[in-house]
Amino acid sequence: MEDLIEAVKERQAILFAGAGVSMTVGLPSWRTLVQHIAAELGIDLKDIPDGEINHLTLAEFYRLRQGSIGPLRSWMDRNWTIPEKALKASKVHELICRLDFPIIYTTNFDRNLETAFELHGKDFVKIVNAKDIARIRDGVPQIVKYHGDFDDDESIVIAETDYLDRLSFESPLDIKFRSDALGKTILFIGYSMTDLNIRFLLHRLWRTWAGSGFERNRPQSYVFMLRPNPIEEAVLGQWGLKVLTERECPPEQALEVFLTKLSKEIGRK
Repeated sequence: MEDLIEAVKERQAILFAGAGVSMTVGLPSWRTLVQHIAAELGIDLKDIPDGEINHLTLAEFYRLRQGSIGPLRSWMDRNWTIPEKALKASKVHELICRLDFPIIYTTNFDRNLETAFELHGKDFVKIVNAKDIARIRDGVPQIVKYHGDFDDDESIVIAETDYLDRLSFESPLDIKFRSDALGKTILFIGYSMTDLNIRFLLHRLWRTWAGSGFERNRPQSYVFMLRPNPIEEAVLGQWGLKVLTERECPPEQALEVFLTKLSKEIGRK
């Protein structure tokens, strides 16, 4: 991890944080969302074989039936918000604040990262849309809500059409990410690599470097995974990403152990 340690220390690393970060303090799973939508719309999930429906398609159906994602967004806002006491006690959130990444991208809609920064006395700029980019200040960490924010219904990427639209990779936040990421190390945490949107993003970034003729000059980037997976290691490796794991501890403790080690190593430098 020497390259990663040096990049974080020199503030040349970007953190990309997924749902697994908030799940460490009790964030509901996508399965909970599926069950809620099914109950509200009167759908019997027993009639749908496992694997034939996902939260994206069900959220798309919800919008078609209800005319708006707004009520679902309101329910998620209430249920996806972690109490301040739990966030204050979260070692994972404390370590993210301590590691002092200049830019954090997150696909989470919730405000848990922002609240953690406030609880630990750290200033930040939240970026949800192109207008917010003008608010960036030198030396102040950015929290970029890559898939939207509960404060703005229109920004939320939750239904299937939203995801397919984002695959164009041409929104203002996509352009910002390409600019930010090309010269920096990226560390992905809290993700399932089955997320097609994230995989597409990684592939596009790799293709950009491959087409430049300077791929050997690309900074090393990393994906932290809760369990070793040789298939993912091989596939992500061809795109220039190194997979990191904590093999000697239970998966539910792995992210905290990894971030603790990273913080300690940076402190020794």
